[in-house]
Amino acid sequence: MTSAEDRPDPQHERPEGVDDATVSALGKISEALEAVEVARGHLYTFHRMSGTADLTLGEGVDALREAGHGELADRVEREMVGRNVLHGRWSFQIVEEYDDGYYETFRRVERELREELVEGRRHLFEAEMKEDRRTHGKAGHEARPVEGAEGDQPG
Repeated sequence: MTSAEDRPDPQHERPEGVDDATVSALGKISEALEAVEVARGHLYTFHRMSGTADLTLGEGVDALREAGHGELADRVEREMVGRNVLHGRWSFQIVEEYDDGYYETFRRVERELREELVEGRRHLFEAEMKEDRRTHGKAGHEARPVEGAEGDQPG
């Protein structure tokens, strides 16, 4: 493999004149955005589980009624089935508010910083870490994918 083929994609190389402190700071901001992505995933899990709970509760109410406990079924249905999880909100409304507010703003700010400071390039900190840690010239340690090649595909 020639040295040109064993180099990172140009989108993963820092632009001329960008210092270590800037790359490190953007790496931390990217790390924070990744944590927000995980939190968003958990929020969607909350949304899905809340909906599942409400539908399952409805089945439980039906079963109570079929078992001859109509008054108790009516009470549970009135108090819990279809109830807001937060004041005025079902879980989908929480997800929408998070997505449209905090999440979208965070993504925009992170992107604007990258555009202003490093020509929009992503994951420079990680790309440089990869260059530092990989064994140059060794199979499974390539700088980037080689067309038609198969092999290790670590995360």
